[in-house]
Amino acid sequence: MGDNSPVPERVVELVEAESSGEARSALERLGDASAADRSEAIRSLRTLAEKRPGSTGQLLPAVVPFLTDDERAVRLATAKLFVAVAESDPDAVVPVVEALADRLADGDEFYYVRARSAEALGYVALEHPDAVASPELLADLRVGLEFDEPEVKEKLAKAIEFVALGDPGRLRHQVPRLAERLDDDNELVRYHLSTALVAVGCSYPDRLTDAVDEFGSRLGDSNSFVRGRAAEALGLLGEADPDASLPTDRLADLTGDEERFVAERASFGVAVRCGGDDHSGESPDGTAIGSLGAVRETTAVAIEELTTPDVDGECPHCGLELPESGPPMCPRCGAPR
Repeated sequence: MGDNSPVPERVVELVEAESSGEARSALERLGDASAADRSEAIRSLRTLAEKRPGSTGQLLPAVVPFLTDDERAVRLATAKLFVAVAESDPDAVVPVVEALADRLADGDEFYYVRARSAEALGYVALEHPDAVASPELLADLRVGLEFDEPEVKEKLAKAIEFVALGDPGRLRHQVPRLAERLDDDNELVRYHLSTALVAVGCSYPDRLTDAVDEFGSRLGDSNSFVRGRAAEALGLLGEADPDASLPTDRLADLTGDEERFVAERASFGVAVRCGGDDHSGESPDGTAIGSLGAVRETTAVAIEELTTPDVDGECPHCGLELPESGPPMCPRCGAPR
């Protein structure tokens, strides 16, 4: 394929051939291509990044201009590319954190672009919290939870969770504000935020005093992962403060929960309150329940189980997940599938 080949195909071909310099030049030329070609090229790079982690990271600085493209579909495709790279190679995204933070902070930006930018920043925060968790960015994430769109709140809550897992201290002053959102209608939002607060509690358990009532309410949550995190949080507080007023009877009831995730963490909460030496439970890799390592280790499994498994595609314009048998038009934005 020569230099006159269609730009989208040429970009991917150069990346696959490990011709990074030529690929960057092709990306610069892509700015003069049609919106359809720009979108196609970015989506193709995302597919390549998912199939071959590490293949596109070196190109990210050349992709940054597309985060401010005139076409919303191009900006969204670009933000999704950054998510794909950040998930497997967060180091590669560190140099472009500022550009992603700018998208998140832009109140006029399409909210799905803001959400995907937050998701990419979250993956970076797991390994490089110092590069991501500025007070301004954390404020943007927290305020963003007020969005009406559930999919957007999910991504923002996920980013908050990853910030806490990367460095619990970053959110230790945010416990009351985050706890206010633990009754969100969206179970993924509740899970991400409860996990973020448990992560904070692993290092700063006394901070959970401000969320006792909210976690007590979550002991009856319809979602087992949220119930388990609530029990874990109360156990952490009980371990740190023997005088803390906790719903011990309700924790005891949950030790017989049919879901192991819940029962183990309820047993942990009861054991620490009763002063037992064995705080009942380890995660599958042997790390103790109530430790940051165990929270990190169980998070991926929980998210996978909570995420709808039967989705066959997504709208390239707004990001809505679409089943294979769905309508020919996206029900959210009206674009053709």
